[in-house]
Amino acid sequence: MEAIWILLTLFVLIMLAGVYGVVRGVRAAKRGIDRTVHQARVTVEETRLRARQLAQPGPAGELAQLRLSLRGSMRATGQALQAAAPQDRSLSESLGLFQRLSTHALDLEADLKRLEQEPDRARLAALLPEMRERTQRITHSADSLRWAVQERTHRMAHDDLDSLGREIEMEAGALRHWTAVEPDEPLAAPEAGSRPGAEAGVRPGSEAGVRPGPEAGQEPEPPRPSPSLGTRPNTEPQAWQKPWQQSPRPENTA
Repeated sequence: MEAIWILLTLFVLIMLAGVYGVVRGVRAAKRGIDRTVHQARVTVEETRLRARQLAQPGPAGELAQLRLSLRGSMRATGQALQAAAPQDRSLSESLGLFQRLSTHALDLEADLKRLEQEPDRARLAALLPEMRERTQRITHSADSLRWAVQERTHRMAHDDLDSLGREIEMEAGALRHWTAVEPDEPLAAPEAGSRPGAEAGVRPGSEAGVRPGPEAGQEPEPPRPSPSLGTRPNTEPQAWQKPWQQSPRPENTA
């Protein structure tokens, strides 16, 4: 019995999931159809207004031009806000202001549409300046909001690009710093016949406390006799003495 109840429960759950999926699919399809129908209606309406603007000069053509200007400005501002809002959370207040402005735009749109059916041309001409002034105010507000959003988006993109450039320069410098240094060229082999250690300035036999011998090719100096008592010192200048180091010859004493 427990297995049967489990199977029945699974079957019911599967049926409910299927029904839920079908309902969501139908609603999504309905939304897509409604969106397509709305876009088609907007396109047809704007095409009719453009035709009326060109075919009916005067107040009727100006009403069509005002409706086109209002529609274009509001649609462009709405698209700019919807595109920038996901990346910038601070635009929530701007979206609220646009919703309030959209309410006034819809009211103006309805008034302009009613005036298109007005048979009294004199009344239409009298109300046209007010409609023009309201349209200009709404479109100016929408344009200002759209331009501010676009400038903010461009500024954020510029700052992000500058920050990215600095990070890339730092990373490039780090990569160049940690690049392995190539080994230097091998030292040249010593020339044939040269004495080992002569390049480094070390002479053979030059140890601590031992005076280095004469250089190659020079004869050693003869040992000098040490002066003794009763011996006359040699006053002749030696070859190694400098001119200012030569002592004067002592005078003979009587």
